[in-house]
Amino acid sequence: MDESHEILFDEQTIANKVEELASRISADYAGKEPVLVCILKGAMIFTADLMRGLTIPSVIDFVRAASYGGSTTSSKSITIEQDLQIDIRDRHVLLVDTIIDTGRTMDQLLRKFGARGPASIKAVALLDKKSRRVVDVAVAYRGFEIPDVFVVGYGMDCAEKFRNLPYIAALKTD
Repeated sequence: MDESHEILFDEQTIANKVEELASRISADYAGKEPVLVCILKGAMIFTADLMRGLTIPSVIDFVRAASYGGSTTSSKSITIEQDLQIDIRDRHVLLVDTIIDTGRTMDQLLRKFGARGPASIKAVALLDKKSRRVVDVAVAYRGFEIPDVFVVGYGMDCAEKFRNLPYIAALKTD
């Protein structure tokens, strides 16, 4: 670690929480085959770890939605850059993101994919920054609530840097 960031959650803490979430999802979806929709790029590591922790069959697909660009603040504009490749009609869909901040991205994706007739659709987030919420979005599976700090690591970035960190850290912006 360098002085540009402070660790909030170490590797073991993250692994324990992902295992807990995977266990809950496996129990809730017993007998079903949920579709995990990984929200790229930030949720790639979380989704992979979550999927490996499931004890039920699952399918994965990807959507690329962007709201930050090179900034540390979320824009109000959400862009869908890559859409799903599979048909989610009558499927149980879990939208997986590492963090929910303002709620705009998750809300837009829940609405967009909800209109495609899934059997169910729910949000999964490792981190929830409720203090920044501007859109009320239900999070069915939540790991940690965090304060209003900009976080990096475990797939999350700042201008494409820090995604590779095995832990989650608050980026110091001074």
